[in-house]
Formats: sequence, structure tokens, C-alpha cells
Amino acid sequence: MGVRTGILFFIVLVIAALAALNWGTIATPTVMSLGFMQVTAPLGLIMLGLTVLLGLFFLVYVLYMQSTVLVDARRHTKELQAQRELADKAEASRFTELRNFLEAQENNHMARNGDRHAALLARIEQLENTLRARAEQADNTLAAHIGQLEDRLDRRVVDRPRDPLDPVDPLDRPVLTTPL
Repeated sequence: MGVRTGILFFIVLVIAALAALNWGTIATPTVMSLGFMQVTAPLGLIMLGLTVLLGLFFLVYVLYMQSTVLVDARRHTKELQAQRELADKAEASRFTELRNFLEAQENNHMARNGDRHAALLARIEQLENTLRARAEQADNTLAAHIGQLEDRLDRRVVDRPRDPLDPVDPLDRPVLTTPL
């Protein structure tokens, strides 16, 4: 029970106690003026009745205000829930949009990487073919030079008689000690 409710309850108890203790005085009829005429009635009962009527009026007013606040709170709660759902949907939409954007960027990146990879493989294959062709060309050139040298050596050996003092290589060919 709150402080205000306790104070109101105490005031009602004091009024009820005073009315019970002074019932004879409250119920005694007296001459009262209503402004335009005079009436004989118990003034205490009329004042007590007006106090009860005022208390009932305030009780009805408090109940009306409390129900109005509850209805407004319920309406605000519903509006807040609707706004929260709308914000959640918007956030989910943004997340979906962000995920789609990131997927598109990833696909674009993967496509570019695939193109670059294919271009790199083609370039490496081209370089391998060029290197193979140059190696074959170098082999052919070297073989041609070696063949020419062998022909020269063979012609010199054939052109010149063999001297028994000339050194001999393991293949039983004479080794030239003079420059070509």
C-alpha cells in the first residue's frame, strides 16, 4: 500500500470515527438556509452525505483516469511493438541486402580471379612453349656446331698422316696439339 493510499484510508477512518462518536449531534435536525428558503433537516447528515458523495466522485474520477492511462499504455505498447517489428523487418532487409551485395562482390571477385588464373595459365603455357622451342633450337644449334667441329677434326685427321709420337685419346683418335 502506497503512502497516498494510507493517508486517504486514515482520513476516511477519522471521518467514520467522528461520525460514529457524534451520531446524536449529526442526526439532530436544525433550521438550514438554502439561500432562497429555509428547511429543517439534520445538517450533520447532509454534510456527511455530501462528503461521501464527494469521495465517490473522486473514486470514480481516479478509476476513469487509471483506465484511461491503462488504455493509453496498451495502445502505446501496441504501437511500440508495431514499430519494433517494422524496425526488425527493415534491419533484416538491410542484412539480406548486405548479404546479396557481398555475394555479388564475391562472385565478381571469383570471376575476375578465374579470368586472371586462366590468363596466367595461358601465359605460362605460352612461355613453356617458347622455352621448349628455344631449347630445341639451342640443342639443334649446339648439335650443328658439334657436328661441324667433328667434321673439321675428321678432315684434319684424314688430311694429315698420323705421327706415332702424337698423343692418342681413349677413342683411338689423335689429339691435336696445334691450334685450329
